[in-house]
Amino acid sequence: MGVSGHRKSIIFFITFCVCLCILAITQTVGWIVILGWRSITLLILGILVFLAIIAGLVLNTIFLVREIRRNEQHDTFINAVTHELKTPVASIRLYLETLQRREIDEAKRQEFYGIMLADNDRLLHTIEQVLRAGRTGRAQLNRSLIDLSEIAFECLTLARTRHHLPPESMRCTASLPDGEKATVLADLEELKAALTNLLDNAIKYSGNEVRVLVEVVKLDAKRVAVRVKDHGVGIPKNELKRIFKRFYRIPGSLATRVKGTGLGLFIVRSIAEKHGGRAFAESEGVGHGSTFTIQLPSARTE
Repeated sequence: MGVSGHRKSIIFFITFCVCLCILAITQTVGWIVILGWRSITLLILGILVFLAIIAGLVLNTIFLVREIRRNEQHDTFINAVTHELKTPVASIRLYLETLQRREIDEAKRQEFYGIMLADNDRLLHTIEQVLRAGRTGRAQLNRSLIDLSEIAFECLTLARTRHHLPPESMRCTASLPDGEKATVLADLEELKAALTNLLDNAIKYSGNEVRVLVEVVKLDAKRVAVRVKDHGVGIPKNELKRIFKRFYRIPGSLATRVKGTGLGLFIVRSIAEKHGGRAFAESEGVGHGSTFTIQLPSARTE
C-alpha cells in the first residue's frame, strides 16, 4: 500500500469513528427523551455504557491510525534500505565488469578501485546502521573514561577525510574551564557512532557549502555536552521531536534531497539515553541550519 493508500485508510477510520460517535449520541439522546426521568438508575447505567462505547471507538481508531502510520514508516524504511543496499552493489558490479572486460590504464584502474572502496564503505555503513538499530536497548555497554573533546575531534577528522572536505569546512572547539576536561564514562564505539551520525547528517544536509562547527562545552558540575552546528537546510519547528523516531524522515522536499534509512537520529537518541543523557535538535526553521546536542553526565576523574 502506498503513501496515498495509507492516508486514505487513516481518513476512513477517523470518519468511521466520528460517524459511530454521532450515531451513538443520537441514539442515547433519543433514548433519554423517550425514557424521561422516570428511571434514574437506568439513565445512569445507559450513560455509563454510552461513554464506554465512545471510549472504545476512540481508542480503537487511535490504535488503527497508529498501526497504519507505523506500516507506512516501515514501507518507507524498506524502500530506503533497499536503495542504500542495491545502489552500491550495482555500482561495484559495474566497475568489476569493466575491469574484467577491458584493458584499462593504471590511473583509471586506481580510480575505479577508489570508487568501489567508497561504495563498499557506504554498504557497510548501511548494514551497521540497521544492525545497531536492531540491538538498541539490548547491547551491554563497555564503559570507560573518555575525553569527549578528543573523541569529537577524532570523529570530525574522519568525517572530513571520508567526505573529501577542506580543513576550513569543519571546526572543533572546546569551552571548558582552565585545566579541566570533558570526561564521560561511556562506551567508546557507541559514542563514536552517535557523533559520526550527527556529523554525516550535518554534511549531507549542508548542500554545496559545508560549514560545520562541533562544540564541546561543560554545562555545569554534572553535565557536559557536544553540539554539532550546520548552516544547511534547517528543520521545521514542528518536526524537531519527530526526527528522532525510528524510521521517521521529514516528508516533502527535505526528505527527497538526501537518501537515508531514518535510523541515524534514532540511534543517536538511543545511545544518549543509554548513557543517562539526552539528545535534542534546535533550528530556526527551513533554511536556517540546525544544531544537534548530546548531553551526557560528566565523570569524576579523581
